[in-house]
Amino acid sequence: MSQTIFKVVVNGKHELAVDASKGTLLEALEARQLDVHYHCKSGFCGACRSTLKAGSVRYLTEPLAYIRKGDILPCCCVPESDLDLDH
Repeated sequence: MSQTIFKVVVNGKHELAVDASKGTLLEALEARQLDVHYHCKSGFCGACRSTLKAGSVRYLTEPLAYIRKGDILPCCCVPESDLDLDH
């Protein structure tokens, strides 16, 4: 059985445990009441774009919004490792 719970550090000050089997990274951030900007929740608009400083994610659905190298869309991805991100 592979690991599904990962440590996610947000903006260098918030640390949370995220269970990748329980929903998207955006849902986990919202559950912790972190202020995350978003609109579509489906990878279309790119409003939730965050900078991935360390770690890796897997997309549940392929995003339609443009993603620069080093950016992720929390609305449609889950962690595959511990993460360090800015948003």
